[in-house]
Amino acid sequence: MNIVPSIKKLRIGKVLEHEPMSKHSTYKVGGKATIVYPRNIEKLISLIKLLKEKNVGYKVLGNGSNIIFKDEDYDGIIINLKEFKDLIIEGTVIKVGAGYNLTQLAYKASNLGLTGFEFATGIPGTVGGAVYMNAGAYKTDMGYIVSEVRVLTPDLKIKTLYNKDMNFHYRTSFIKENPGYICLEAKIVLKRGRVLDILNLIEDRKQKRLMTQPLEYLSAGSVFRNPENDFAGRLIEECGLKGKMIGGAMISEKHANFIINHGNASAKDIRDLINLAKSEVKKKFNIELYLEQEIIK
Repeated sequence: MNIVPSIKKLRIGKVLEHEPMSKHSTYKVGGKATIVYPRNIEKLISLIKLLKEKNVGYKVLGNGSNIIFKDEDYDGIIINLKEFKDLIIEGTVIKVGAGYNLTQLAYKASNLGLTGFEFATGIPGTVGGAVYMNAGAYKTDMGYIVSEVRVLTPDLKIKTLYNKDMNFHYRTSFIKENPGYICLEAKIVLKRGRVLDILNLIEDRKQKRLMTQPLEYLSAGSVFRNPENDFAGRLIEECGLKGKMIGGAMISEKHANFIINHGNASAKDIRDLINLAKSEVKKKFNIELYLEQEIIK
């Protein structure tokens, strides 16, 4: 059943049909899908109501910076919230839509002399995606700065979840653990700092990332969560897997917890390398590595 005519009839927003998902993921892999960009919350609710009525699956997508699409076409609708980009900054408090670019927001806050958001200047996602997975770096994350999240519940009600409700933990949150909840907007609370100190810290960390991470290649950042008191990259390197290639995908020679698209990699190449790293680490260290990235079924 082709649901696209029904979606267009509701005037939800921009619709892209047969769109290569390789254009919408930082790995640059994936089959084709229909992507819908709802103009506002009311249109999002109308869209999800229709999809539920017609029993059509859907996936909410941010910047595609932590996602692995399959090589086959996606059997459902991709919902992109990039139109949700309202921004209000009052003093040290930021209210921002889920579709706002996280890196841009972090730089904007930093240039205003607001501190606490520096870690996000190197994370290429959206605010909604960062809240969903509790994105972080340098021993801090969204859970330290997000005070409230406006969500759409599975029964399509708008609700505010407070920090304590969000159950932020290492690379996870209430929203990630409870499918059907969608981040619409976040309230972020920062502190005052000196602009020069903030920008110097950002630049220092940027230089270190350039030295230690394969930023010159297509990737989706860290592949696995770090086990407690250890590093996934160290374990994978100890298994002799640095530089290991399957098809066009490679475990980075610079940082073993990165898989890079070395040249025309398929999603299967990347998934096969993920499974190899997991099995070798389990065999050598009896440690289970948990995926930080999300494979779209």
